[in-house]
Amino acid sequence: MDTPEVIVSRIREHLSAESVEIEDQSHLHAGHAGAAGGGGHYEVTIVASCFKGLNTLARHRLVYEAVGHLMKKEIHALSIQAYSAEEL
Repeated sequence: MDTPEVIVSRIREHLSAESVEIEDQSHLHAGHAGAAGGGGHYEVTIVASCFKGLNTLARHRLVYEAVGHLMKKEIHALSIQAYSAEEL
């Protein structure tokens, strides 16, 4: 399983997310200092009922609980868009 698939899988499992979309933006950062270490740049858009009533920081903390262990090597940068179903 490649890194984007692992990210999606971990988020789905950890947050019981209804929807997870990921975009690998690593190509936009070619030559960037972080690119040399091999970690990718990703943007995720997540819809999960567990986000209802939570502020942005709390939502991001939940996402990092799911994928934080990947931040050491596989992920250099992660942009998070997190919504509850009611917000869409």
